Amino acid sequence: MYAHIDGIVADKGPGMLVIDCHGVGYLLSVSGTTLSQAPAVGERMKCFTHLSVREDALELFGFATKEEKQMFAKLKNVNKVGPKIALSILSTLSVRELSLALVTSDANAISRAPGVGKKLAAQIILDLKDKVENEELTGSAAAVRPAASAKGPDVTGEAIEALMALGYQSGEAAAAVAAISPMPDKVDEVIRLALKGMVK
Repeated sequence: MYAHIDGIVADKGPGMLVIDCHGVGYLLSVSGTTLSQAPAVGERMKCFTHLSVREDALELFGFATKEEKQMFAKLKNVNKVGPKIALSILSTLSVRELSLALVTSDANAISRAPGVGKKLAAQIILDLKDKVENEELTGSAAAVRPAASAKGPDVTGEAIEALMALGYQSGEAAAAVAAISPMPDKVDEVIRLALKGMVK
């Protein structure tokens, strides 16, 4: 019903944003990731939205990127993963980090999210491992999310993109990069080590 809302940030707090669009304030439930990307109150923001309809309530969810909205929808389709759990996961892991955890079957990473145990994390991996999109792995949304360090998500994402350009499947490339430890600072070194690991 609502694809996105573009307006002024009227209020913000833990897990929520209010976007004022032409005098109507839309209360959005958001992840910690989206909240961290939201501008200050009084500034303009575009939020991609998902309307959840239940018998007793309507709830509007907001996302800073299309990729986060798409991942939210995928998570919500997993048995026993409701909107609150999906937001908890997306508050703990970025879309790229979650995508890497899915293709590498890293249940420990997913179970760091509050409310997610090892059994549920394993179910999420089973259901979504083959549904990860290339842009979620390479992180086209990372431009609006600051990297944790110089050798953080940007380095791994560029390396995965390069490996895919060489003809490797997205999951294969992501798994090879995720297996590298410690992670080098330079993309070309990450690619070299990933290729070395794949030919063993």
